[in-house]
Amino acid sequence: MKHLLLCGGHVIDPANHLSEPLDVEIDDGKIVAVGRSLSPDHALAIDVSGMIVTPGLIDMHCHCYPTFPFAADSLPTIHPDAHMPRCGVTTAVDAGTCGWVDFPRFKRDVIDRAKTRVLAFLNISDTGMVHMTGEDNPQTFHPALTAEVARAFPGTIVGIKSAHYWVHKPFDELHPPWASIDAMVRAADSSGLPCMADMQPTHPGRSYPDLLLSHLRPGDIHTHMYAPQFDVLREGKVSDFLFEARNRGIRFDLGHGAGSLVFRHAIPAVAQGFLPDTLSTDLYMDNVNGPVLGLTHIMSKFLCMGLSVESVIAKVTCAPAEVLRLSGLGTLSPGSCADVTVLKHIHESVGYLDAEGTRMAGSERIECRMTIRAGDVLYDPYGFCAAHLYLI
Repeated sequence: MKHLLLCGGHVIDPANHLSEPLDVEIDDGKIVAVGRSLSPDHALAIDVSGMIVTPGLIDMHCHCYPTFPFAADSLPTIHPDAHMPRCGVTTAVDAGTCGWVDFPRFKRDVIDRAKTRVLAFLNISDTGMVHMTGEDNPQTFHPALTAEVARAFPGTIVGIKSAHYWVHKPFDELHPPWASIDAMVRAADSSGLPCMADMQPTHPGRSYPDLLLSHLRPGDIHTHMYAPQFDVLREGKVSDFLFEARNRGIRFDLGHGAGSLVFRHAIPAVAQGFLPDTLSTDLYMDNVNGPVLGLTHIMSKFLCMGLSVESVIAKVTCAPAEVLRLSGLGTLSPGSCADVTVLKHIHESVGYLDAEGTRMAGSERIECRMTIRAGDVLYDPYGFCAAHLYLI
């Protein structure tokens, strides 16, 4: 850990209502001070003029339990340290890759060893997405055991996840329409945690309004909010039940993924005020080279849909911290963990793709220039912290 002074940048810290030129002092892994013209003794001064300094970014929906080779029925996941710091992410929240069976190994081999902070939703299916066939089998749903494991890892397991249950298949006695969702909610009730639901309303008996208005609780999260399978728009207008769900406390997460953001839903919805509470990637191997790439790429898309820089940054810092009850994260408050991201807001002609291959033209993008995790520099491609300067 170094004693650092980030000077000359524009600090955007939505948790503290800051958006102005300020210096940030870091020492012993903590934020020491945020203010004007700071000059601490013995600090390494880093000139970040023309850049934005934010709390470390939080990607609250990704998949980072790498197992190689992948099983035929497993989700091809990424390693957090290979993909997250380069996009300014200091906290990666794995969205239910593991159920209780695989979580101890995930904790030992990834969470405890990664430089990126890794937190997790626990899948209601015993085998999670390590063997995704289990997500279709209600006999693998054990709410009491899932809750017990969640309680055993407080602060690391941050929620319960249901995903991929019984899609495009008729319901029967062995596969009731709400088996996975309701088991998830029972586990969350027992563990005192929020839920994250990934559900497809593909047959009568399991509708999207019922998910939001009857099965999820206030504070629970619906992810993939702009996916093509949902009734986001009716006759060009955002469906009334979505605003009703938000009013009753349902949180909406982007969860971009390989197939879960389409511009024909997102652009009109944003224009009509139906915005994500949180922006997230749903990053795994099938989308790392597009259309997701990483969190800064997702942020850039929403800048080009008309959101302000401050709003976009809030949706990847203080908003996920609040939704997931992550005390001390998503902020640059003095005394908090020194997770800090340095970004560059670039104005140029660019284009972005959605999950259907539709291109949106834009004129701006966000690029990560430095990532600091608990005072340690994880990503510094331009050598801000270099000890020596070689002049050519």
